[in-house]
Amino acid sequence: MPLTRRRTRRFLLLAGLAYLLIAVILWWHAWSGGASTTTLCGCGDPALFLWFFQWPATALAHLHNPFYSTALFHPGGINLLAQTSVMGLSVPLIPITWIWGPVASLNVASTLAPALSAFAMLVVVRRWVRWRPAAFLGGLLYGFSPSVLSSLQFAHLMTVAIMLLPLILAAFDEILVRQRRSPQVAGAVLGVLVFLQFFMSSEMLAVMGVLVVISLAALVGVGLVADRERVMQLAPHALAALVVAALVAGTLLAYPVWFALDGPAHLPGLIWPNIGAVGGYDGSSFVSPNFVHGTNVYTNLGGYEGTALPSSGYLGWGFLGVLVGGMVVWFRDRRLWFFGFLFTLCVVLSFGERKGEWEPVRIFAHLPVIENVIVQRFMVVGFLAGGVLLAIIVDRVRDRLPKRLGLVSSEARVMGVGAALGVAAIALVPIATTFSSTLPFAMRTVTLPRWYSQVAPHLPPGRVLLSYPVPFSGIQVAMAWQAVNAMGYSQAGGGGPEGVPTRAEAGAKAGFEALGRLAFGVTRPPPSPTPAVLAAVRRAMTIWQVNTVVIAVQSDHSVLQQGHEPNYAAGFMTAVIGRLPTIEAGAWVWNNVSLPTHAPLGVTRSQLDKCVAKEGRSTANLRVAECMTLAAAL
Repeated sequence: MPLTRRRTRRFLLLAGLAYLLIAVILWWHAWSGGASTTTLCGCGDPALFLWFFQWPATALAHLHNPFYSTALFHPGGINLLAQTSVMGLSVPLIPITWIWGPVASLNVASTLAPALSAFAMLVVVRRWVRWRPAAFLGGLLYGFSPSVLSSLQFAHLMTVAIMLLPLILAAFDEILVRQRRSPQVAGAVLGVLVFLQFFMSSEMLAVMGVLVVISLAALVGVGLVADRERVMQLAPHALAALVVAALVAGTLLAYPVWFALDGPAHLPGLIWPNIGAVGGYDGSSFVSPNFVHGTNVYTNLGGYEGTALPSSGYLGWGFLGVLVGGMVVWFRDRRLWFFGFLFTLCVVLSFGERKGEWEPVRIFAHLPVIENVIVQRFMVVGFLAGGVLLAIIVDRVRDRLPKRLGLVSSEARVMGVGAALGVAAIALVPIATTFSSTLPFAMRTVTLPRWYSQVAPHLPPGRVLLSYPVPFSGIQVAMAWQAVNAMGYSQAGGGGPEGVPTRAEAGAKAGFEALGRLAFGVTRPPPSPTPAVLAAVRRAMTIWQVNTVVIAVQSDHSVLQQGHEPNYAAGFMTAVIGRLPTIEAGAWVWNNVSLPTHAPLGVTRSQLDKCVAKEGRSTANLRVAECMTLAAAL
């Protein structure tokens, strides 16, 4: 084997191990605490992703449809392809889920995804730079960017598993510029990459689509002015390859795209009502380490109990200064112009709407599918462009600075390396120091209330649970309990974009909202047991085919994740169902619920409050429920 090839393989191996080591350090508290039981949180968005990892494993084991399940949002079900289900990760990790459970799979994915993204970036960047450390730095910035770190904070793997985006960029580079492969081969590779990216994140695929269209138009426009002959020479090969890519991707994605957009339980219109193409940055987010997620209650509700990370779009003045300086010094470098354009485009498109001002984001509000893009996602590709720019600039500093100074000795090479590393430090050290104080990520053990660990695994088939706190309240712990139990039952409602009142089934919205207030322990008071409210909850339970109600409090969780006073919930549900619960494994449980058999209790809010006040926040017992039945009989 030639010496150069051996050195290249050794470098790639060492670089890959370095990226993996960084990822393990970030996720250290999970690995040291027990990777099958410890992760960010069994609540918030991590609970949703635990569910997404468990369902494909359950579906394959029982020969169910992995794209659709009625285990959540029973009986209408959940369409996983219309969600951020990252099936490109969950499906390959099914063996780990079978053996060690969804917590282990989530930890493996959260560790490998940034390392693989960095490595893919390194491999691709090497086509534009000669100095290997420059390519390593480009991969480091991309795989562990502020965007990636902030996404890891809430287990948002759809913007962490971004290893395919550099490969898609390389495929376009081959098709449009290099053209060393046949158009059939290059087009087929691009089509397969698009297909795979759909299962990582359809939103990021839409972001790439927008950027490709704009960038391609810019390239053709500039090319026709600057070098028309060259453009006409490259066009036939490029068009042929793009047609092949469209045919391959279209064929492979025809069914998945239909299933996502029009299949059972699809989400029409805006995925997140009143969000759509917003959620963007303001100007200060790029240069000031604002803690935009805040240390408020909603950060913890989202599933992260550690210190909130700085802005996911943070660049810092050092990084921006290096980019501008490099562009000025090597202004004739077309690579810098293209990636500078792409970087600037991503920054501009990631700005959110501001009252009284026009922003490019408003264009997306009128485009089908694109209207659902949260514009912060454009900075995922922004960091890709930024990583390439940094690598090229560092490479040029190392290679060109000694020559510009007229130096050719070994000392000059050392000077070039030192200058290159100094430039890299100016760009990256401020970012690293800004985030280092909040890392490694805080973790906690995913534990289940006793009823869910002792009773739920042995439930007979056909059980549909209404859990407390309900998962559509914003407190999503019940989905983690269901995932760890390998989907042994179905649930009424669920989390994510389907778990909002506007998506409640016809006739269930009022009950949906009342149960959400019953569980949500922040800002909203619990509902009163008025006849109208009780009737609305009963109607929703009938639509959802609920036959079991469980109020099981996880005492080691924060009060926020436990919801409102559980005794109040027990009294309220006693009024709804019209009969006493039983106490099973520390939980209030109503088995074999049959609403037509029992009328709701006629009680007032003051009577319910008095019954609860006698108990306080106590463990499960029948005293509040018995107090309610006694009050109704008076």
